Amino acid sequence: MKAIVVTDQAAGTAGMTLTERPEPVPAINDVVVQVHASGFTSGELTWPSTWTDRLDRDRTPSIPGQELAGVVTALGYGTTGLSVGQRVFGMTDSYRGGGLAEYVAVEARNLAPLPGDVDFTVGASLPMPGLTAWQGLFQHGHLQAGQSVLVHGAAGAVGSTVTQLAREFGAYVIGTGRAADRHKALDFGAMEFVDLDHDTLEDVGGVDLVFDVIGGDIQKRSAGLIRAGGTLVTIAGPPEARPAHGQAIDFVVLPDRAQLGEIVQRVRDGRLRTNIGNVATLDDAVTALNPTERISGQTIIRVRP
Repeated sequence: MKAIVVTDQAAGTAGMTLTERPEPVPAINDVVVQVHASGFTSGELTWPSTWTDRLDRDRTPSIPGQELAGVVTALGYGTTGLSVGQRVFGMTDSYRGGGLAEYVAVEARNLAPLPGDVDFTVGASLPMPGLTAWQGLFQHGHLQAGQSVLVHGAAGAVGSTVTQLAREFGAYVIGTGRAADRHKALDFGAMEFVDLDHDTLEDVGGVDLVFDVIGGDIQKRSAGLIRAGGTLVTIAGPPEARPAHGQAIDFVVLPDRAQLGEIVQRVRDGRLRTNIGNVATLDDAVTALNPTERISGQTIIRVRP
């Protein structure tokens, strides 16, 4: 099968190559999925799991692409809950082959049914931003209606999803980003926008929840904005500063079939919009994942026409 592989951590996305790899065989509780579309998270190439197995042994050449949508073609021994021919979407295990390939073996529990009225390209764009937003807001942030949420990177794939879910839940959402992101962040539902290059973040005042995707100095300054009892939630690594009277939580997103079902239903009924900036074929994936200019939104690789 055709697949994108990486072998050199220092090379980053520039080291990606399109090559032939053996088709995967399903293990116990696995399914093999014929991939129709897949998404790539730039952070994948910084994860140890991309390069080594759980015993710290080299596992290159490895196939990245942790989110995918496609059709089940084979079941492993003991696999239940999914069937051959079923449309699915979800996340791969980062220690195993990813979705930038024509086929992938995935634990069945990591996938959810993809309704027939949702395109594979859309399905592949949902798992990482959707689950990250859902888990950060509701499992870790314990968001309540009427609270205020500061969303960093509000025009990005994760931030725009956070914004929409928080608004639906009855929160007051303040988005941040670059000046060029203002219109997009407001279009996705932010009620205010802070230009991090030109506005003063501290002018926001106190908020109940900060959703951080940036880290660094912005994360440190955000900790000072948390009201008593509030939460700083981050996916940018362990917090370097903590709210004086609140808590700071960093987390790694996990697959969850029920949550994927909630997310895709919101897409179907119009409560949630995707944030896709570019769609490319597998043959053009290396070029698409090494853009020469900033892409606003996700890049999705359409593996099958």
